[in-house]
Amino acid sequence: MSRHVLLIEDEPNIIEAIRFLLSRDGWRVDTHADGSDAVEVIRRVSPDLVILDMMLPGKSGMDILADLRALADFRDLPVLMLTARGQSRDRDMAERAGVSRFMTKPFSNAEVLSAVRDLVAEAPGP
Repeated sequence: MSRHVLLIEDEPNIIEAIRFLLSRDGWRVDTHADGSDAVEVIRRVSPDLVILDMMLPGKSGMDILADLRALADFRDLPVLMLTARGQSRDRDMAERAGVSRFMTKPFSNAEVLSAVRDLVAEAPGP
C-alpha cells in the first residue's frame, strides 16, 4: 500500500503543520492551494487520500468533492474535508456529496493522523 496524500489547502500555516505531521509519519505529501484546477491535480498525482479544505480560491471544496464523486475512478477515493465553519448544515452537505470524513478547524495533530490512517486502511482496493 502506498502512503501518498494530496493536501488541497490555501492557508500556509495549516499546509506546513499537516505536511510536517504526515511526513514524519512516513507519508508523501503533495500540496495544492487553488480549487479551480484541483480535480486535474488529483487526476495527475493519483493520491491514496485527499485532504480538502472546504473554502478555497477558485472553486469550493464542496464543488471539488462533487466533481470527484462524479468520476468513476475517484468515486471511492478517501476524502477528509477540513472546514473552519463547523455548522451541521456544512457537515450534512459534505456527507451527501460523498465525503469520507469531516473535520472542523482547529483540530489536533492526533485527530488528523488518526483520520488519515483510518481512511486509507478502510479504502477499498483497486
